[in-house]
Amino acid sequence: MQFLKSFVFNILLYTGLVLIFILAIPTLFLPSKFTLFFGRVSARYIVILMRLILNTKVFFHGVENLKKTERFFVASAHQSMFETFVLQIPLNGPVFILKKELLSIPLFGWYLKKIGAIEIIRETTTKENLDFFDKVKDKITNENRPLLIFPQGTRVKPFEQVPFKKGVGRIYDKLNLPCVPVALDSGKVWPKNSFIKHPGNINVSFLEPIMPGKNKDEFIKEIENKIYSEIKKFN
Repeated sequence: MQFLKSFVFNILLYTGLVLIFILAIPTLFLPSKFTLFFGRVSARYIVILMRLILNTKVFFHGVENLKKTERFFVASAHQSMFETFVLQIPLNGPVFILKKELLSIPLFGWYLKKIGAIEIIRETTTKENLDFFDKVKDKITNENRPLLIFPQGTRVKPFEQVPFKKGVGRIYDKLNLPCVPVALDSGKVWPKNSFIKHPGNINVSFLEPIMPGKNKDEFIKEIENKIYSEIKKFN
């Protein structure tokens, strides 16, 4: 039964996303706010699809923490493809940091470029990477949109506690902005690289902002503890 539900979900998911991407083509020639609108459409489509096909509800907790500071960036746990889309619902047009290879995907990559996603080449030392943190600061300084990063660096299993990448500390130090941590348990429903989707609801929790001014290592330790402690509560 779960295989059949997963099959229907995956077919409708990718068919629907392709249709949304095609409908959004004119936005490539319009201001980026129109492309961002279709990003939120795709996110809401996924939430509705999960509820109808998988009987999975998405619960956002602590959204009021996004209103405690005027400007901030968001550091989220990463367990699934789910959050790369659905975090666009509570966040106002987030700026993504992503692998450079994603920008070469037809349509999808074009939209990422249009909305000003910031690319990084992993595991290499290039001039682009050396300038990366300055590029992030310039982008966020000039736009009224929050940065969204995944400090684990890759998707992990629901209760796997990998150390956060040191880059999140450098971004925190460079931006000098509050950071809103996000804990979630999407991986128990939508596991990494899995065709099968499992029953259960998904929790997304926006935690108390961590204010600027801390030592980078102290910040990394605090955000790790906050996110992993909150994830344990979902069980």
